[in-house]
Amino acid sequence: MSFEINGKAFSQAPRAGQCLRTFLRELGHFGVKKGCDAGDCGACTVLLDGEPVHSCLIPAFRAEGRNVTTIEGLGGDHGAHPMQQAFLDAQGFQCGFCTAGMILTCASLNQAQRTDLGSALKGNICRCTGYRSIEDAILGKSNVEGSIEAGAAFGRSLPAPAGPGIVRGKARYTFDTAIEGLLHIKLLRSPHAHARIVAIDKSDALRVAGVHAVLTHEDAPSVLISTARHEKDWMDPEDTRILDDVVRFIGQKVAAIVAESEAAAEEACWRLKVDYEILPALIDPEQAMAPGAPLVHPDRTTANRVADAQRNLVAETHGEFGDVAAALATSAVTYEDTFHSHRVQHAALETHGGLAWLDQSGVLNVRTSTQVPFLTRRALSDIFQLPMDKVRVFCERVGGGFGGKQEMFVEDILALATLKTGRPVKLELTREEQFIATSTRHPMRVHVKAGADADGKLTALQLDVLSNTGAYGNHAGPVMFHAMAESISVYNCPNKRVDGAAVYTNTVPAGAFRGYGLPQALIAVEAAIDELARQLGISPYEIRRRNIVRPGDPMLSPPPSEFHDVVYGSYGLDQCLDLVERAMQAEGPEPDLPPEWLIGDGVALTMIDSAPPAGHLADAVVALNDDGGFDLTVGTAEFGNGTSTVHRQIAATTLATTVDRIRLRQSDTAHGGHDTGAYGSAGMFVAGKATHAAAMQLATELKAAAASAWLCDVASCTLEAEAVVSGVRRMSFVELARLARERGEPLAAHGYSDGTPRTVGFNVQGFRVAVNKGTGELRILRSVQAADAGIVANPMQCRGQVEGGVAQALGAALYEEMVIDADGRVINAKFRDYHLPSFADVPRTEVLFAETTDTIGPLGAKSMSESPYNPVAAALGNAIADATGIRFTAPPFKPDRLFPALLDKFGG
Repeated sequence: MSFEINGKAFSQAPRAGQCLRTFLRELGHFGVKKGCDAGDCGACTVLLDGEPVHSCLIPAFRAEGRNVTTIEGLGGDHGAHPMQQAFLDAQGFQCGFCTAGMILTCASLNQAQRTDLGSALKGNICRCTGYRSIEDAILGKSNVEGSIEAGAAFGRSLPAPAGPGIVRGKARYTFDTAIEGLLHIKLLRSPHAHARIVAIDKSDALRVAGVHAVLTHEDAPSVLISTARHEKDWMDPEDTRILDDVVRFIGQKVAAIVAESEAAAEEACWRLKVDYEILPALIDPEQAMAPGAPLVHPDRTTANRVADAQRNLVAETHGEFGDVAAALATSAVTYEDTFHSHRVQHAALETHGGLAWLDQSGVLNVRTSTQVPFLTRRALSDIFQLPMDKVRVFCERVGGGFGGKQEMFVEDILALATLKTGRPVKLELTREEQFIATSTRHPMRVHVKAGADADGKLTALQLDVLSNTGAYGNHAGPVMFHAMAESISVYNCPNKRVDGAAVYTNTVPAGAFRGYGLPQALIAVEAAIDELARQLGISPYEIRRRNIVRPGDPMLSPPPSEFHDVVYGSYGLDQCLDLVERAMQAEGPEPDLPPEWLIGDGVALTMIDSAPPAGHLADAVVALNDDGGFDLTVGTAEFGNGTSTVHRQIAATTLATTVDRIRLRQSDTAHGGHDTGAYGSAGMFVAGKATHAAAMQLATELKAAAASAWLCDVASCTLEAEAVVSGVRRMSFVELARLARERGEPLAAHGYSDGTPRTVGFNVQGFRVAVNKGTGELRILRSVQAADAGIVANPMQCRGQVEGGVAQALGAALYEEMVIDADGRVINAKFRDYHLPSFADVPRTEVLFAETTDTIGPLGAKSMSESPYNPVAAALGNAIADATGIRFTAPPFKPDRLFPALLDKFGG
């Protein structure tokens, strides 16, 4: 057989039944990505005779004699294709995992298709951008700034350094490499929600040709761990084993097959014979703490950091300031209701997975898709009793994370398999496994009570939260505590009470997800604020102005926190409220809608701490090179959060150079130092402070070296345009590097940040919606978000973070929902049955920034990666209530959910 790929002939024959995607990747065309293997996401898009196709659906043999174009060949021999350049100019990507497929589809569009992008792009999903920048690319709009003078990079819309590699398919993600002698892992998963493994018969599985090992709980260390990764282990319960003899949810791993091919490993999985003792299963979180309920982890104790295993209670909290009951009894107005939030999947287009091998010096190497390489190395060292210097964990570019990759779901199995076999191994989860066996957002029941006096001042706020952590307690306590913290501490109120419980059930575990509990609580809290305002006849903006915390006010939520390092590094919440209110009141095109459409506005606000409590650590090293450029080494990971861009901007500004002179190395434990990880809004605020500290120290050393050579006072020296200057004297960085080399004293500096004190960020979201009272259909007419990000490090990039956060949150608020049946089984474990936002679904959000300068963050900046997500569902719920007069308390706000209440109120 012969194939023409990117203008070159290939004679290799595909395997029987092989799809075009895997065939192309085996030939080294790594720009063809795997996102779903079902034709739903478009990450594998290639051009077949000029037409875009999902290569995961095309049998490879059907490409015989046809012209296949992958992203690597789109520009031919002429460099970048115009569409590749357009995506660079518009920065139409964040993590970039979808970008190759997106560009190929966009490059094939004719003029007619460009007039209906919603239809034209329906086969390509982007989970990060919110699509506005992709539309800009198609329209030829540039969002990047041109050349920036030395020392002026911070605060400018500079492009991502990985951009050229991303748009040409050369950026390397986890599996974009070839390793000789690679073995493949497939996992047998439990069909039962709760069962004890009595016996596993491996004999038939071991007879499958190519199988090297069948690993079960008998082969794995018995140590208890948590899949959650935090700097402090006490944050999470020890309730998980790599492979266990008790399975607690449908989809839990039972055994790992290590074989020469995925096909052989999968065949062996089918041949394993497992004898299960079925145990009672607990699916309903409301029943979890009831007397006589089945116990999910009966043997766990407080020594395992489980609050009360005999009540299925992972964590709980109770606290009160003042007297809420008395305050409610004397309030002019009160509100009380119960809200439910649902289970949502992260849906990062790159699934969890990794590669592991032992190098010649006996070091265990794990190349993985993670947000936390250093914490994962520490865990593997502990589990397998390996010295830290014998474990290396690193990530290349990561295809999305959103908190889901703050977990250790695959690295432990990878390590076990390579240590047992001595061979390099690969484990890449399927999209279905991502749904049924990783983690989700915590479903919560939130009961809220609130009261206010006649002037609209809050008198009482009370939250009662029940959080369903699923079968394991990864992140259970911290998410619950966080949900009840900033959600009410942003408001001044003399009487506050919280009661919270995180409970086990025999369902897929929940974990870290963008916002970390705040979106679930805010739906209830912000609804209560709106309902009090409605009863008092006060605008929703005004009641918030009367009650929000301001500099000097304590930020309090009961019970009292042991961490007292959160301060107002800057304050822009008042500006954010003003910006959104003005934007929502500004004149715009009037919607031409029939009278059955009801129109309403909604607003919600949020505050978030700019780093997790209890310490979040980061090291950075910057060194001067012989060519006058700099090497910057940081531990934080890049997965679309923009850290690669911003760290270079921080260093270039501080060292009076340009970003192209900063060569970045990151997210590899072999580079030394330590970094807690890119989560908890800490990628820039914590790791960026370490970069700034290292650059500041090196700037001091550069000035000292020049002053020593000139025999002058170092105080007279400054950095300007890639040189040290003192009066009329000027010594370039190249000269300084030569001087240092001659002295045998290389110029390098280390920076460190411990994540404290912490500042706060603010976001306010406004929506105008139209609801069809006859059908329940909902349209978003206007979307505005104002953000207080301090000095905005990269306006283009930060705007994209806000837009992407709004788009992702709208997906969860409007239609995304993991459905679990009465047996605990996820029944919509693929994108086709789980509606992710596509281009046509996402409204354009107007993004506005408050003008503040943070006194704590690097160069006046603070975090803005997860917080844009938080107020979206709450603001949408408030807008729907304003339009319909009905308070809907359980997203997603699908038409079939809205319709019954609309029918009751308005009739047919």
